[in-house]
Amino acid sequence: MAFTFIFCFIPPFLFIFLFHSLLLHFFKPNRPKLPLPPGTMGWPYIGETFHLYSQNPNVFFASKQKRYGSIFKTHILGCPCVMISSPDAAKFVLVTKSHLFKPTFPASKERMLGKQAIFFNQGPYHAKLRKLVLRAFMPDSIKNIVPNIESIAKHSLHSLQGRLITTFQEMKTYTFNVALLSIFGKDDQVLYREDLKRCYYILEKGYNSMPINLPGTLFNKSMKARKEIAQILAKIISTRRQTKQVDCNDLLGSFMSDKEGLTDEQIADNVISVIFAARDTTASVLTWIIKYLGENPSVLQAVTEEQEAIMRGKEEQELSWEDTKKMPLTSRVIQETLRVASILSFTFREAVEDVEYEGYLIPKGWKVLPLFRNIHHSPEIFPDPQKFDPSRFEVNFGSGSKLAV
Repeated sequence: MAFTFIFCFIPPFLFIFLFHSLLLHFFKPNRPKLPLPPGTMGWPYIGETFHLYSQNPNVFFASKQKRYGSIFKTHILGCPCVMISSPDAAKFVLVTKSHLFKPTFPASKERMLGKQAIFFNQGPYHAKLRKLVLRAFMPDSIKNIVPNIESIAKHSLHSLQGRLITTFQEMKTYTFNVALLSIFGKDDQVLYREDLKRCYYILEKGYNSMPINLPGTLFNKSMKARKEIAQILAKIISTRRQTKQVDCNDLLGSFMSDKEGLTDEQIADNVISVIFAARDTTASVLTWIIKYLGENPSVLQAVTEEQEAIMRGKEEQELSWEDTKKMPLTSRVIQETLRVASILSFTFREAVEDVEYEGYLIPKGWKVLPLFRNIHHSPEIFPDPQKFDPSRFEVNFGSGSKLAV
C-alpha cells in the first residue's frame, strides 16, 4: 500500500519540479545589467598609456576625474582599470571589502621586481613575509642602528659642502645607503654598494617604461640590471652561509633564518623590491620636506628649535631611538609633506570577482586604482589643499583632532 502511494505520488511531483525548472529557464526575471564606469579605453593593448606619460600623470587623472567623476575606467600599462578618487571608495576597496580586491601590479612590474616579492602575493606566504619584514624594522632592530643612520646623514651633508647639487639625486644616494644598512647590516653592503647603486639607477629608469623587451629599450636594460642585482645578492647570500652569518638582526638575516624556509629566489625578489620601494619613495619625501621647509621659514625655525632642544638635553651628541619620540612638530611636517606631495599617487588592486560599486560593475580581473593624490588634494577634505600647513595634524585634547585623516 505504501509502495503504491509513493509510486502514484512521484509523477505529479516530478511534473511540478520540471515545470518549475522550465519556467525559471524560459522566463527569467529581467535583471538590469550593470554598466561599466564612464571613461575611455584608448587603443587596443596600448590603451591610454602614451597619453598618461606624455604629460604629468596627476594632470591626466585630474582631467579624467573632472570629466567623469570620482569613478571612471581607462586602460594603462596593458591593463583595463577602474580609477576611484573618493575616501569612501578607497575605504571600500582597501578596508571594508578588501577581500574582494587582491594586491597586484601590472605583469611588467612583477617581472622587474620579482614575482615572489611581498607586493605581489597574499595569503599565508604574504603574512609570513610581512612578519619577517616587520621583525627587521621593529624598534628593537632599528634603535640599534640609529647612530649609524645619523653617521650616514652627517657624512652626506659634509660631502655636499661647496657643491651645487640636485637634491633629489643626493637624497636617493642617502636613502640607498640607509636601505643597504637596514637590509645587509654594516659589513656585506660595503663591498657591493657601488655595483648595486649602478644597477638600481638603471632599474628605476625603466620601471615605468613601456613593457617592450627588445634590445636597446629601457625595459630591456632594466631587466638586465635586475638580473645583475640578483647575481650580486646570490654572492652575498652564499658568503653568509659559508661564514654561518645567518642570524643577523638585519632584513637579510631575517629572510635567511633556517626555520622560515625561503628559497634564494624568494629572498632575492624581496630584497630587490624592499630596496626599490625604500629608496625612491623615501628620497622623494625628504626632497619635498627640504622644499617645503625652505618655502616656510617660520616652520623651519620651529623645527630647528625642536631639534636643538633635544640635543641640548643630551650628554652624548648622538641621536637615539628615544629622541625620535620627542619630535611632534617634525612628525607633523612629515605628515603634511606626505599629504601635499602625495608621493604614492595610487596603488594597484585587482577584483577577484565581479563587484558592484555605486551602480557600476567592476569586472573580475580588472585593476582598481585608488587615487590617493586626488583624495589628499580635495578641498572638501582638506581646506585650501595646496597650502603647506602642518597644524592640520595637531591634536586638540579638548575637542579631538583638528583634522582627522
